[in-house]
Amino acid sequence: MNSTRPLLAFLALAFAAHAQEVGPAKGALVVIGGGGKSGAIIERFVALAGGRDGFILVVPTADEKDPADTERCPGVAMLRNAGAGEVAMLHTRDRAVADSEEFTAPLRRATGVWLGGGRQWRFADAYLGTRTQRELFGVLARGGAIGGSSAGATIQGSFLVRGSPLGNQIMVAPDHLEGFGFLRNCAIDQHVNTRGRERDLVPVIAGRPHLLGIGLDEDTAIVVRGDVAEVIGAGIARFHDSKHEHWQELRAGQSFDLRRRAILASP
Repeated sequence: MNSTRPLLAFLALAFAAHAQEVGPAKGALVVIGGGGKSGAIIERFVALAGGRDGFILVVPTADEKDPADTERCPGVAMLRNAGAGEVAMLHTRDRAVADSEEFTAPLRRATGVWLGGGRQWRFADAYLGTRTQRELFGVLARGGAIGGSSAGATIQGSFLVRGSPLGNQIMVAPDHLEGFGFLRNCAIDQHVNTRGRERDLVPVIAGRPHLLGIGLDEDTAIVVRGDVAEVIGAGIARFHDSKHEHWQELRAGQSFDLRRRAILASP
């Protein structure tokens, strides 16, 4: 028996943990600040999720309405028009169903998952802590992609803002503080430019200095691989933490190191 193998395995895991602390170790995230003119961003997500050869699940649970079937599900036609191959819906509001083997089976062959808009607390109430959430991480671990816009962006962070069922003007709701956590130690806001939200994350971060705040304009996204966020789209992506007095503002073509919380030099 080779006694060095356990040590080598441990060192490999330790290196991976050091090299990647915020985003997914494998796969990609596409986090969009809302808006209806994000065609090129959607196409980027579809390509990351396998394109014509992929299988993408659309999760519309943040919407207050329950789609009757896949063909009436918001987002399905959008993804097909952007070049997706097989697209289906995954939706429930019953946590017991969300925790079941049968419901989560499609996630184990999915190459991508799209999280729709609405109110992010509905995602949390249905899926947080269930087998569904675990299988979403499994999609990333296989090298797949998870994307989302508006509520589907905010739920990807670890700290949930605007999560109160009483209204989206409430930034911190004591009973809805946790997101899915695809981006660790992050709070994500959206619709920043159109709804005057430029400084709404500042008090959230001031009270929680471990967090990185990410504020996204409409039709603007970050594509995250590991700890690097690439900005794409028409507007501004803002990054704020307790060490910087002002937002760090990036536009398309720029990238941000989420671990070091610093703008990366252009190549």
